[in-house]
Amino acid sequence: MTELTPVLAGTRILVTAQRRADELASALSRRGAEVTIAPALGVVPHVDEDELLRRTREILAEPVDTLVVTTGIGFRGWMDACEAAGLADDLITVLDDVRLVARGPKARGALQAVGLRADWVAESETSAEIVEFLLAEGVDGTRIAVQHHGAGDPHLEQQLVDGGAAVIPLEVYRWGPPTDPGAVSETVLDVAAGGYDAVMFTSAPAAIAWLTELEKQGVTDVVRDLAASGRLLIAAVGPVTADPLINAGMATVFPDRSRMGALVRLVILTLGDEAHSVLTPSGVLHVRAAAATLDHDVLPLSPNGLAILRRLARNPGEVVSRDRLLEVLPGASADPHTAEVAVARLRESLRDLPGGHTLVRTVIKRGYVLQIA
Repeated sequence: MTELTPVLAGTRILVTAQRRADELASALSRRGAEVTIAPALGVVPHVDEDELLRRTREILAEPVDTLVVTTGIGFRGWMDACEAAGLADDLITVLDDVRLVARGPKARGALQAVGLRADWVAESETSAEIVEFLLAEGVDGTRIAVQHHGAGDPHLEQQLVDGGAAVIPLEVYRWGPPTDPGAVSETVLDVAAGGYDAVMFTSAPAAIAWLTELEKQGVTDVVRDLAASGRLLIAAVGPVTADPLINAGMATVFPDRSRMGALVRLVILTLGDEAHSVLTPSGVLHVRAAAATLDHDVLPLSPNGLAILRRLARNPGEVVSRDRLLEVLPGASADPHTAEVAVARLRESLRDLPGGHTLVRTVIKRGYVLQIA
């Protein structure tokens, strides 16, 4: 098997998903990333996603006459599953020509979020009102898809079947609280502290839950600034998942094709491209959240050395004064000698690399500069 170039060496990536999280982590780890899985939401088990997608493909092949949307979160969950499987765009196109019945304003809002319009809304938010409306219209000989959230509503389905309809149940997995709330809080704070290079999302509900945790910890603005500056990559599997993040002002990327593989490729290409690197006489330098690499080899740097290198790499080829370097070192020292010592130790850690001793050059009476090729 061909060995993959570790273009993500030194990166730390947070995966907020529970579903298919191991698959994502494995694909990223093969490229050298250190991956943390901290699901923002839990998934209630015993719901068959393969069956949900099989029935979705049935609808794509032979569109139904009516779709009943019972819950907003359930509909979004269905869209999430379809987005990850690459079916969302085709499904939305098909549903644009289907009569859409929503059980209440939340279900209507979920339809509107993907550009669809409910043809009728049960303002009482009850299944009984939906059944009464559909039976009055006449369902004999029609095909009706019913999106359930979790265990479903057999009574609703049976009444429609008794009225002569063929019913396609769509049982969507249910979201629950995260299995490890402490891990969610801890990773959110670590993201805000600049400890991660990327955060990945595969569902809109998980994105919303993660944003809620940011607010709870009081770090929303900090994370927003990190994403805007390019220090943090926020990546979603598709536009449905990205929507709550974008609405919260987070700079968010998503692939053209809403699939897990496309999401992984987007993260690899974005973090591994030249825009995130500096070409030096010693090789290609990447400065990551918690490490730096030279030609994809992780450098043996202390936290102070990494902080110095990051500041110099921000403006490669330009002189950075000792005072500016002091600003990025922990401890709030005002002694210029502290910066000199940190630079000396950085050089010591690089001296065994080809050309490493010249990577950081002193400019007399002015400061230091990161050499560029």
